[in-house]
Amino acid sequence: MTISLQSSADVYDLETEFTAHLDLSQDAQDLLFRQARTANAFTDAPVTDEQVKAIYDLAKWAPTSMNNQPLRIVLVRSASARARLVQTLGDGNKAKTAAAPLVAILAADHAFHENFPKTFPHFPGARDMFAADDALRTQTADLNGTLQVAYFILAVRAAGLAAGPMTGYDADALNSEFFADGTRKVLAVVNIGKPGLNAWQDRLPRLDFDEVVSTV
Repeated sequence: MTISLQSSADVYDLETEFTAHLDLSQDAQDLLFRQARTANAFTDAPVTDEQVKAIYDLAKWAPTSMNNQPLRIVLVRSASARARLVQTLGDGNKAKTAAAPLVAILAADHAFHENFPKTFPHFPGARDMFAADDALRTQTADLNGTLQVAYFILAVRAAGLAAGPMTGYDADALNSEFFADGTRKVLAVVNIGKPGLNAWQDRLPRLDFDEVVSTV
């Protein structure tokens, strides 16, 4: 079945049979997935520290391998930091990031293993295992950090805000500006706030179930 995602009404009409099999309410499904969009413009309404704390306190419960939790978040609030960030972005991302109420830089901490005595205490050898293998540590940090980026975006939506995640930046320049110690590496930049006028581009098609899922 081909599902058009151009309007919410179409989604409701065509996906009723699927939503009946989900425990999450349809309103919550819409908030997190169907009606949620990548925002390109925002109102001037501020995003408070309390909102960000609530967002993180929800996202932190989602799984990572060996509970490694490599995501690190830098909230860009000062004008000087915003200017430093904007200069590292692609041209199409500069203006909307300069105007967003809040911008978060999401990074993977490649020294995540140092927290294993707290986060994975039942395996005393976990820290040393990753300390001895740079390739494994890098791969693990990037994979699980990227998972946590997705969790963070959903948590932003759960807070009733819109997220504008971007990967259009000069990673070397951004890392040099904000992560000069070399242990953290940027994964995404996310604009956050209430959506403003003309916030959305047209919804693009999604692949259907039969195009993605196979059974063996």
